[in-house]
Amino acid sequence: MFLADLHIHGPHSRGTSKALSIANLEKYARIKGVDVLGTGDFTHPEWIKSLKSQLSGDDILRTETGFPFILQTEIASIYTQDGRGRKIHQVILAPSFEVVDQITEELLKHGRVDYDGRPIFGMPAPEMVELVMSIDKMCEVIPAHIWTPWFSLFGSNSGFDTIKDCYSDQLKNIHAIETGLSSDPSMNWRLSQLDDYSILSNSDLHSHWPWRIGREATAFDCELTYNDIINAIRQQKIDHTLEVDSNYGKYHLDGHRKCNVVLEPSEAKKHNNICPVCKRPLTIGVLHRIEELADRNEGYTPKDRPGYKTLLPLSEIISSVSSYGIATKSTWQYYDQLLKDTTEMHVLLEMSEQELRSRTHEKIANAIMKNRVGELYVKPGYDGVYGEAIFETMARQKKLGDY
Repeated sequence: MFLADLHIHGPHSRGTSKALSIANLEKYARIKGVDVLGTGDFTHPEWIKSLKSQLSGDDILRTETGFPFILQTEIASIYTQDGRGRKIHQVILAPSFEVVDQITEELLKHGRVDYDGRPIFGMPAPEMVELVMSIDKMCEVIPAHIWTPWFSLFGSNSGFDTIKDCYSDQLKNIHAIETGLSSDPSMNWRLSQLDDYSILSNSDLHSHWPWRIGREATAFDCELTYNDIINAIRQQKIDHTLEVDSNYGKYHLDGHRKCNVVLEPSEAKKHNNICPVCKRPLTIGVLHRIEELADRNEGYTPKDRPGYKTLLPLSEIISSVSSYGIATKSTWQYYDQLLKDTTEMHVLLEMSEQELRSRTHEKIANAIMKNRVGELYVKPGYDGVYGEAIFETMARQKKLGDY
């Protein structure tokens, strides 16, 4: 079994870290315990040069030290359909550099690819799928973070009510959807229209910090080859996904960031989805949107569908328990002490409670154990604000070296 994070970005996408490099991606994936990464942004001319110079192989691409990557990008389709503006983000997986070059060549007939690692085209989503699949049938197009309000399949501000309305005659070439941080598989199971699609999770990484890599990921129980991964996706044979608590996502509930207003869907409806402070429209979140489209009750559990595990990243746990900032030296001293000779995933999922207590502060160890069984409270995110893990903070009388 291996853990894959197949939706990331390189240093040429907007809002990303310039420290994103193949070397750093490999370094932090190994620290995290992620076994294979998407490359991100294969249409960008500078990034594809880097990929070609540092990765090689006929199937799975590997660095000189053997770490595996799959060619991957994300593309935005922004267009008008049925009198509404549509903004759909789609992840594309490709089997080779040759196929990637052909995809980019075709896209250049419709616009530029050099200004952003995640380029925008006015091409409707079905046309994008048709373009990619006409080049190689082993490409995979996956609707990205399908519930976020602004750029997704079911987004409240730019999406559709059914997957068929979005993809029409190209629905036959859609085999999976991506949950995004603000939803988990159980929320997606409530829609019978999604029964025939694998449910995948990925980080949508924009930063080189290790807490971003693999914060959501997909576990496969197959050979680590491109074809086997694609076939597992198409046959709904993934093993499970790793999810952050859906409250952690920055669009889980309804709200208005400028007014510090956050509302459950029922409360938002009482206000006619209008901010009670400024009287402008609320940003309608993922939970609200799922409740609008669901044809099954909350708690519905299907038979024979892959399960999932809910985890917060270790750095988030340490930061919240200690009250140190997530990017501070103190947080990472705790982090490094826990990861001596192991990976973050091992610490989060497998390390014994006794071993945890021998390596770190008691309250951090307690929080890690609670994290495994979903007993941590996360203050919900809304309108672009990430959710926040809430813990009892620990005393700071002892020095870090005492643990």
